[in-house]
Formats: sequence, structure tokens, C-alpha cells
Amino acid sequence: MTVARQVSMADVARRAGVSMATASRALNNAAGVAEATRTRVFRAAEELSYVVSPEASSLARGATQRVAVVVPHISRWFFAGLLEGLEAVLRDAGLDLLLYHVGDMEDRREFFDRLPARRKVDAVVVLAFPVDEEEQRRFQLMGVDIVAAGGQHATYPYVCIDDEMAGRQAMGHLVHLGHERIAMIAAVDPDQPVSLQQGRSSAYYSSLHDAGLAVDDDLVVTVNWGGPEGALAMDRLLGLRRPPTAVYAHSDEVALGAMRSLRRAGLSVPGDVSVVGIDDHPVAELVDLTTVRQPVEQQGEIAGEMVVGLLRGEVVQRSVTVPTQLVVRSTTAPPRRAGPRA
Repeated sequence: MTVARQVSMADVARRAGVSMATASRALNNAAGVAEATRTRVFRAAEELSYVVSPEASSLARGATQRVAVVVPHISRWFFAGLLEGLEAVLRDAGLDLLLYHVGDMEDRREFFDRLPARRKVDAVVVLAFPVDEEEQRRFQLMGVDIVAAGGQHATYPYVCIDDEMAGRQAMGHLVHLGHERIAMIAAVDPDQPVSLQQGRSSAYYSSLHDAGLAVDDDLVVTVNWGGPEGALAMDRLLGLRRPPTAVYAHSDEVALGAMRSLRRAGLSVPGDVSVVGIDDHPVAELVDLTTVRQPVEQQGEIAGEMVVGLLRGEVVQRSVTVPTQLVVRSTTAPPRRAGPRA
């Protein structure tokens, strides 16, 4: 059997046409390397799928004391909450956080193409970022610990909520109030190839089935994630011959958009239409939105504890599912001429 030869720093230097010392400095982001040369070395490393040896790195510099965090969005409150909890734990452990913003598919491809040559960290945390099999393989080439938080069920340690349970809590509340024409505004992220919210959709259909209610495809609208998109979806629902008496939204942002459309149409929430969301966005309490709360910052903290444990050589729990909680406020009520179910 032929054993494949491991690619060495010398191979990278030869491919890039530089000395081994220059290749080493370029890959380690050291000063004194021209940007064109650094780019050439990285390209050679990528072509050869070269990975900086963890042992060599430790001998030369000791552990990096850095953790890479891959995040698809920075401005959204959910990701900020995850980061806040994660950073606090890593900081207490003396670890620095290195942020990689992977906003769209082009960013994503570039990040994973260059990943194996970027062994500048001791661990990687993926925040609400579904990773496919090929991307997982690229992660594994780094030879570092990987943790996921905020939605992905993975082969490596992860923390998340049960999205189907959260959806069932929201839908169960509306069914209990006596609603029968319940719409769903499903939200997807156009920049991510895999949806993290499939459980929230399946909860809608299973809840209707369990309640003996028929599925009306006209009551299901799928839009991109966001408040304005939720408003557009609500406009479509209000145009139906028989509009819904209640709306189940995949997120609070989407629910807030739906409420804006209802208000502009001169309708009362919840007098004419009840609205429920998921997440418990910071604004949800201010507008008295009924929602299903998920502990966002806590998920970041648990992910941080997983990372610290792995780096210390400890055995960590492979998966943690944190509970969600229905928070009833003033945007839901029984439909007109109907009382709550017994």
C-alpha cells in the first residue's frame, strides 16, 4: 500500500518560489513579508492543502491562546448575544477571540479555501452557521477543536435550542386560544445554503395535525429574514379572501414587521389578529410581543465552556439543548366570537 507523503513547509516554499524562512513568516503573518509574496505563499499552501503543524507551532511559539469565531452576521442582536456570552468565558480563561465574518457565499468560499493554511488558533467556534460535509473536512484539516452554537446539530460539540419545541410552544398557545386559521411566516437566510429553522416549520404542520386542523397552503408565506420582509408577508396574508386570525412568525423581527402591516391596515393586535414570534428579541418586551424566549447569551457561555474544557484536555458534553419558554404578553388573545379551548 502506498502511503501519501505529508506536504511540508519546503513544498510550499518551492511552489511559491521563496525560501522556507519567508514561507514560514508569511504563513504565520509575521512582519517583513511583502503582501504580494504573502499572497503567493498562501496560494501555494492552499493548492497543496498544507496545514501548519500543531506540534511545530507549539514548539516555536507555544499555544496561540486564540479562538476563531465564524459568524455569518455581526449586526443582528442574536449573534451579538452569542458573542457576548462566548467572549466573557474565553476572556476569563485568558483566551483571545479572532472573529471571521462570513457574510455571503463568496466570503464563505474564500474563507474555506484559505482555511487549512490559517492555523493561527487553538479552536474554532461556529455561530449559527450550518457547515456542510466538505466544509467540515476543511475544518478537520486544521487539527483543532471545533464547537458549534446557536442552531447547528453537528458531529462536534454543540449547544442549541430545540427549534421544533419552540415552534410547538408558539403554535400550542394559539391553538389553545381557539384559533383555527393560523398563518405561518417562515423566514430563511438567503446567504446560507442550509436553513437552521426547519424545526420551526415542521412544528407548524405537526401542531395543526395534532389539533385536527387542515393545512391551507395560502396561509404559509416564506420570506427572507427580517422585519420589512415580515411586513410584506403580512400584506400578502391580508389580501386573502379569508385572512388568518393569528400569525406564527419564525422570529420576533418577522413578527414585528407583520404587526406594522396590521397597524397600517387599521387592524387591531390582538383584537383582529394575534401575533406570536420566537427568540424574545430585546424589542419584544417594549412592544409587548408574545414570544418564545431562548437564552441567547447562555448558549454563547456554554460554547465557551466547551472550548475551554477541550483545550484543557477534559471530556465535555457532546451536545447541550437549552430550554425555551413561552412568554405571553399582549399580542395574542382568543379570536373574535371564540373562547379558549378547554
